[in-house]
Amino acid sequence: MPKNENLFSSWRGWCGRVTSRLVHRGWRAVQRAGAVTAERPGPYRFGSIGVGTRLAFPQGTLFGEPWIELGEHCVIGEQVTLTAGMMPGVDLGPDPVLRIGNGVVLGRGSHVIASVPVEFGDDVFCGPYVYVTSDNHSYDDPEQPIGRQWPRSAPVHIGPGSWLGAGAVILPGARLGRNVVVAAGAVVRGEVPDHAVVAGAPARIIRRWAPEEGWQPPLRTPAPVPIPEDMTVEQLLALAELEREQTKERGQVGERGLEREPGAGAS
Repeated sequence: MPKNENLFSSWRGWCGRVTSRLVHRGWRAVQRAGAVTAERPGPYRFGSIGVGTRLAFPQGTLFGEPWIELGEHCVIGEQVTLTAGMMPGVDLGPDPVLRIGNGVVLGRGSHVIASVPVEFGDDVFCGPYVYVTSDNHSYDDPEQPIGRQWPRSAPVHIGPGSWLGAGAVILPGARLGRNVVVAAGAVVRGEVPDHAVVAGAPARIIRRWAPEEGWQPPLRTPAPVPIPEDMTVEQLLALAELEREQTKERGQVGERGLEREPGAGAS
């Protein structure tokens, strides 16, 4: 290859790398500047927004903010839609319509649609693309397009400590108890008791905690051992390295056992 072509390729590669770095650095700056917090609410005027709460940029559709209350230390992912009322510019009265408690996490692309009260308890964690709504289309009149018929609405309550898996749908009138697990893709309506696991469409209870018997049916795996609060990063790294060495040693012992075993691998 001619020398000038090599120089051109090197120059083009260098320019591409620099451009990529600049684009990513610029986008991170835009994300920081566009995030919504109590100190930097941007164009939005929420009923309240707690300390430490952050709405990532870019936001999804937001309207009816005066009737939306966000607790403290919430994490609202990118492209999350939060709406109060059927449409922007409607007076919804003196009381909040959408209440999100402290420590709530709403994953990327989730939607929360509230024209009547919707409430999230504290420490509710939602995966990406969760859909929570107080409104559902009606189809009573067979002659009218469904989208033009007045919807049915009912309040929604999601109990504290619950976990909603990716793509879960919570329909009008749903009332989830405390520490409820909603499996990914489940469609929930009606009452769900405390400490229950629901899955399916429509969702049904597949596991529940009983004070006398524990989880029924029993859990298939043991509970993970929590990390001690006073453990340092260096100690965690050393523990991980020790576990890798022990795993490697167990594998070597297993290989030696197979080598010594007569007829190993014979059919």
